[in-house]
Amino acid sequence: MPAIDRIQAFSDAITAWRHDLHAHPELLYDVQRTAGFVADKLTAFGCDEVVTGIGRTGVVGVIRGRGGRSNRAIGLRADMDALPIQEVRDLAYRSTVPGKMHACGHDGHTAMLLGAARYLAETRDFDGQAVLIFQPAEEGGGGGEAMVEDGLMERFGIEAVYGMHNIPGLAVGRFAIRPGPIMASTDRFTITIEGRGGHAALPHAAVDSVVVASHVVLALQSIVSRNVDPLQSAVVSVCALEAGEAFNVLPQSVTLRGTVRALSAEVRTLIKARIVALTEGIARAHGAAGSVDFGSSYPVTENDPAEAAFVADVAAGLVGEDRVERNVAPMMAAEDFSYMLERRPGAYLFLGNGDSAPLHHPHYDFNDAAAPLGAALWARLVETGLPLAR
Repeated sequence: MPAIDRIQAFSDAITAWRHDLHAHPELLYDVQRTAGFVADKLTAFGCDEVVTGIGRTGVVGVIRGRGGRSNRAIGLRADMDALPIQEVRDLAYRSTVPGKMHACGHDGHTAMLLGAARYLAETRDFDGQAVLIFQPAEEGGGGGEAMVEDGLMERFGIEAVYGMHNIPGLAVGRFAIRPGPIMASTDRFTITIEGRGGHAALPHAAVDSVVVASHVVLALQSIVSRNVDPLQSAVVSVCALEAGEAFNVLPQSVTLRGTVRALSAEVRTLIKARIVALTEGIARAHGAAGSVDFGSSYPVTENDPAEAAFVADVAAGLVGEDRVERNVAPMMAAEDFSYMLERRPGAYLFLGNGDSAPLHHPHYDFNDAAAPLGAALWARLVETGLPLAR
């Protein structure tokens, strides 16, 4: 399979790193072992700078090319954190931590970027700086935002930034990308319906919060179908309902929890406004009170069109044009690399993981055959984006 020969030659080392990380998963910002592993490797490779504690527990390595003329810098980002899922496969390198596993392939992402770091530190066949970004807390913790707010872009002079994620179902050796929105925004919502509790045999003396909440759940399903332009994409899902404890008591309150996904800021704003209007209006019409709290949000992950074309061209040069999808359908899942793309132009792409279990599944595992290609793409982005004068 096409790849950079030098990276292919130490692919066994990349696999070993990945297996070590897989066996020791850590969550959110609590990635001290993983960050230490990364920092030690970057130092051993000979990176010019290795900085820890960016965005609490993020790690940044800087490699300067041998050109010596340019101060331009390209950022390459990998996420490090795992998920609170119990692994079920009996792998030789299975998770040693009960209730935690790398079920999204961040172990592979980290190993790929380490592979690129080793190669770039050896060859330095570029003019400028490769900034290697190892981010904590992608899985709901907003680590991308934390690193950006900690001055990531300014401190390292990053002018363009790139991210990559493996995708089950896409063949190993294939890449996919698109200009514009590639992953959705996400917002969590909590709705509270406050009625008037009472005996189930005397509903007329109460305000049934369960009935009110049921009307709200159904009404929320009208937002995408009746308020959002049919040519736009959006999701509103109620995923939890908490109400009462007894079979003969009408509860005082009900709590609903769910998620909103959109591919544009305008649609995202519209949906949130409609959730508030419907909740408050329906509750009031029934003699109850309704309130909405939004939290834990990521913006739309939106690729710069020129940068997306650049990444696609580099990928095509690596694996062939027929193995690069340049206009893949966007995903309604979310990604906090979006915060980095809000600060600098860049692009996010998908790497084939083959016929594996889905992401966030207890049977999932990153495909080690994909790692040398991911590392090679990172390396080629730097060599192509920061070329040496010939």
